[in-house]
Amino acid sequence: MHVYTILVVDDEEDMRNLVEMYLLNSGYRCLQAANGNEAIGIVEKQDVDLILLDIMMPGTDGFSVCEKIREKWDIPLIFVSAKGEEWDKVKGLKLGGDDYIVKPFNPGELVARVEAVLRRTGKLSMNEGNQAYVRFGKISLNIPSRTVLVEGSPINLTLKEFELLLFLMRHKGQALSREQLLENIWGGEYGGSLRTVDTHIKTLRMKLRTADYIQTVWGIGYKIEEKK
Repeated sequence: MHVYTILVVDDEEDMRNLVEMYLLNSGYRCLQAANGNEAIGIVEKQDVDLILLDIMMPGTDGFSVCEKIREKWDIPLIFVSAKGEEWDKVKGLKLGGDDYIVKPFNPGELVARVEAVLRRTGKLSMNEGNQAYVRFGKISLNIPSRTVLVEGSPINLTLKEFELLLFLMRHKGQALSREQLLENIWGGEYGGSLRTVDTHIKTLRMKLRTADYIQTVWGIGYKIEEKK
């Protein structure tokens, strides 16, 4: 399966690393650029499937970078900015942006918008991206209806329990740290502790009963895997 390459353009290194973590966890390949000139240099040398472009950067701002890119390339582009005014959104879209997302954002929203733009521009087929159903062992998740079946019988999960289980199932076999889980399920702005993850895992295990495939990875966090 094709691995899509996303170019993250932002002058703040912490923000670039955070976005990259979200995208890597969802199966994308990431490149980083700290300014517009770096971004254009990367686009000239490498194949990029989509650009996430910050607006408020020193020197050349994101709007000007978008104009330069559109002179030569038709790469899908999403503006990512703390500027949420209607005029900025309209300007970005008129300059050739395919979408506009306002900081701070939820990890799930960012990935969903990336997939939507890739699909709308013809890069991502309807059979790729988020599937309607995810299955593992005795567990079946229906994502649109947010329902969970264990051996054909429904169980009740809270929203965060569902999202946590879905994230583990999409990354089956991978050891995921508590920090990764907290960032991806609760978002970077969440002020709670890592114990939040442990509490939700404990409740999930109780509800899954015979279908509890969640394993503790000591010193790291958790993973979901068939027990040997």
